[in-house]
Amino acid sequence: MVFRNCFVASGLIAFLTFGCSEGANSSAENTTQVVQESNVTQLFIEAKATQKAEDYFHQGNNLLDRQNYEDAIKAYDKAIVIKVESPEAWINRGIALTSLQRYQDALASYNRAIAIKPDKYEAWYNRGIALTSLQRYQDAFASYNRAIAIQPDKYEALINRGIALTKLHRYKDAIASYNRAIAIKQDLHQAYYNKACSYALQNNLELAIENLDKAIKLVPDKYKKLAKTDPDFSKVRSEKQFQELLQ
Repeated sequence: MVFRNCFVASGLIAFLTFGCSEGANSSAENTTQVVQESNVTQLFIEAKATQKAEDYFHQGNNLLDRQNYEDAIKAYDKAIVIKVESPEAWINRGIALTSLQRYQDALASYNRAIAIKPDKYEAWYNRGIALTSLQRYQDAFASYNRAIAIQPDKYEALINRGIALTKLHRYKDAIASYNRAIAIKQDLHQAYYNKACSYALQNNLELAIENLDKAIKLVPDKYKKLAKTDPDFSKVRSEKQFQELLQ
């Protein structure tokens, strides 16, 4: 079975914008002007902090891209200290933690992002990945459902939801999820391969071969090699037709 990887949040921390108004001459207006100038000073301080948080966020993203996960987490932590209400920083911090197989910590990071912005697709999707890695398949299924409700056309969540359903032995529902992904993007080799796994687990040799063949035609070397050892095919691996497909 093959898994869709983490989805990196691309949003940026918002900038504050402000402007100055002209002063007036009366003492009452002068008092107002002092207050306005004080507010402008505060806004300027906040804007500088926001810029610094964004700098740390971008630094974290660059480190994440280079697979320097420990340093990426440190950069995101610095961004979060300044702007704790940044779902993107929490999400990408979670992705770095997931990459280090620190799934419980990653889950906590995604939960913080969701608490800030409950309709954030990337948070629910990556939360599902962490839960799947923890073998909490029912919770992962629920998390992918939330992601799909937010963005129904995201085939990655549909594929990973299918994997969670397969792990729950809900093969019919898993296949339906893979089919929805394929309806969105027809050359999804991962979906065909995972469909083949689901059919093989049900000992349905014909449909397992049919879908595995589609995956192999799209990415030959990968799926021929993978199917030779994948335990999902143990019920059908000894069959002549299956062996011929892997030649």
